[in-house]
Parts: sequence; C-alpha cells; structure tokens
Amino acid sequence: MAATPKIGLIIVGDEILSGMRQDKHLGAVIERLHARGLHLSWVQMAGDDPDYLSDLLSGTFSRPDIVLCCGGIGGTPDDHTRQAAARALGRPIVRHPGAVAIIEERCSESGQPVDEYRLRMADFPEGAALIPNPYNKIAGFTVHDHHFVPGFPVMAWPMIEWVLDTHYRQLQHSTREYKQALLLFETPEARITPVMEALEKEYVGCKLYSLPSVGDDKLARHIELGVKARGGEEMKTLVSQAFTRLQEILQDMHCVTQLL
Repeated sequence: MAATPKIGLIIVGDEILSGMRQDKHLGAVIERLHARGLHLSWVQMAGDDPDYLSDLLSGTFSRPDIVLCCGGIGGTPDDHTRQAAARALGRPIVRHPGAVAIIEERCSESGQPVDEYRLRMADFPEGAALIPNPYNKIAGFTVHDHHFVPGFPVMAWPMIEWVLDTHYRQLQHSTREYKQALLLFETPEARITPVMEALEKEYVGCKLYSLPSVGDDKLARHIELGVKARGGEEMKTLVSQAFTRLQEILQDMHCVTQLL
C-alpha cells in the first residue's frame, strides 16, 4: 500500500500574528481530518508578506504533500496568497472564466456592480481549478495538491470538507492509528529515554511517546508513556507487543505505573 501523503496547513494573515484575531483553523482542520481517518503532519503560520509566502510555497510545492491554505485570497491590497502561489509555481496569473461567471451571478443577485475589484477574486495561477464556496459563492482554488480557501471560518471549513471529500476520499480511513499507554509515576524522563529508544529500534514502525504532567489535586506528577503506530492490523499487533515489552521493562525497573 502506498504511503498516505503528508497533510499540511498554512494559515495566512498579519492579524493572526499580531494577536488582533485568534486562530480557529488549526483545531477545526484537525477535527475534520480525524473524522475522515486522516492526520495533520505540519502547520505553518505566515503574515501577509508576499516574498515570504512565495518562498514558503516554493518549498511546499516541491514536496508531495497535500496542503490546505487559509487566508489571503481576497481582492484587497493586503491579500497576496494568489500571486505568491503563481510566483512559486512560475506560472502567470490568469482570470478564470468559471470564477468570473460566479462573481457576475453573485453581483446580479445582490445588485452590486461587476467591477475590477470584485473580478480580481477570479485571478488564479494558470491551471487552477475552483473550490466551491457555499457561503457567498466566491470560489477558492486548487493547484498542484494545494487548496486555497478564504480566512473566514464560515467559508473555509465547508470548503475544506469539500476538498477532502472530493479529491481525497480514497485516502479516508485507509489506515488506522493504534495506541496503548500508561501513567508513569516517580520516574524522570531521562531514565526512560533509553528504554524508548531501544523499543523503537526493536519494534520498527512503532513510536514511543512521553507527555509529562505536573499533576493536580487529583493526580500526582506523572508521565503519560505510550506506544503508537499507524497502519493495518499488523501494526495493531506490533503495538500490543511493544507495549507488553514496555510494561515488562518498567516492572523490572520497579516503576510505579497505572494503565490508561
């Protein structure tokens, strides 16, 4: 089975980096991916800097990742994402006839004039395909497994769902994540690091993870220690074997543990 491509998220906007607005996209995208058995591999936040955006997209276009990008595709002077994508691909910006028709229809319905400022939102990198916008019909665009949607959550999230269900349905639930974990008490991370490294070498494909916690009034200071892997049924078996071995080692070390 071919490996599932990595999925990345780019969030664009000076208002996010300045703190004028709080990002809501990261959690929403993770939730929508998980509902489809998919996982986010990386996230990048960027301001409305055309040179930085172009460099960032040059890097992501060079990889086989699926990329979701929120923000910067409007028609105002601070929106640079469309132009940055075209520059990164070495393609011209062209006016998409289908997007023009949508804008004309929208203007006719709302009684607004069809002017150059509105038509700018139909300018995409050459070869781009449209992403429908159920909120106000003004389309986003797809090019080279990169999917560009507005920064407004009410538009972006249903558009991302459409992208995932239209372009990547075959990837959904193609793999599962298996995990087993325990709580480890009275043991510093440095003491278990060699154990984690040894088990990852012995059980190739499994990842060992540790999440320290200072505890609270209900639970003492502890570490959530576990084994996880993604794949088919064979990985479920491997995770179980690695976790059993982890428990044996911790017992030999006289560690205090509690199963999750």
